[in-house]
Amino acid sequence: MDTALILIPDFLLILFGFALRRSGWLAPAFWAEAEKFVYFVLFPPLLFRALARAQLDLAASLPMLAAGLLFTASAFVLGSAAKPLFRLPQPSFAAGNQGAYRFNTYVGFAVMGSLAGEPGIATIALLCGSMVPVVNVMAVGQLAHGSERGMLYELLRNPIIWGISSGLAANLGGLHVPAPLFAAIDHLAAAALPLGLITVGAGLRFAALRRHAGPLLYWNAIKLLLLPAIAVLATGLLGVSGLYRQAALVMSMLPTATSAYILAVRMQGDGELAAAVVTTSTLAAMVTMPLMLALLL
Repeated sequence: MDTALILIPDFLLILFGFALRRSGWLAPAFWAEAEKFVYFVLFPPLLFRALARAQLDLAASLPMLAAGLLFTASAFVLGSAAKPLFRLPQPSFAAGNQGAYRFNTYVGFAVMGSLAGEPGIATIALLCGSMVPVVNVMAVGQLAHGSERGMLYELLRNPIIWGISSGLAANLGGLHVPAPLFAAIDHLAAAALPLGLITVGAGLRFAALRRHAGPLLYWNAIKLLLLPAIAVLATGLLGVSGLYRQAALVMSMLPTATSAYILAVRMQGDGELAAAVVTTSTLAAMVTMPLMLALLL
């Protein structure tokens, strides 16, 4: 199957979530609780399942991790030029600049699962797990003007870090998970991606699109067009190949994480702009990701 076609079911779920929320059939309060449930209850078991029994070669993954750090840092620096370019106040800049470098793990895991199955999820989990602290330090640092307490709080409560660290510990420590318990974890993990994609669609918001058209276009161009090109250069320079290259390239072309909006609101940033970045990035990725997959993989 053409790799680009793999994205169709994932984006259909996102659109379904958008339509379901706009229908008003479920109360607005449901969606905030649903997103929290997926993020804190379902997502850690998905990561644990992928890593606990994976055949891991951490040494071989180091060039992939270095490439991820290189293109993520590049996006952060390029995105930061938006502040003087568009004369943005700090709360708006810090909230919106997340659109240049944050990545939607739900979409990434769904795509890698379709491309390469459980080994694909385990590989991109290693990459995402390494980059999550990096992007959180970047985001919280700009939103909180360097508040170390804020950074530590966000990192410690991040369920991606919980799931990945527990899965790695089980794998490297040779922990035997009883079959009934692992089956229960498997059931939770199976629900994470479809429900996660639906909540991504439900979270799409359009309030600030016209007000910030310039910076939105700028950040999305970096995230969805320039970043994959940088990732190609970085993986080539560092000799990343096979499944590791595939995971790095998929991560580089992902839309912005919905957590960018949540973090901006929690830290008194411009929540409307962060929501607009997530929305435009997600919708634009429905066009750019199939093209990038077809061209680069």
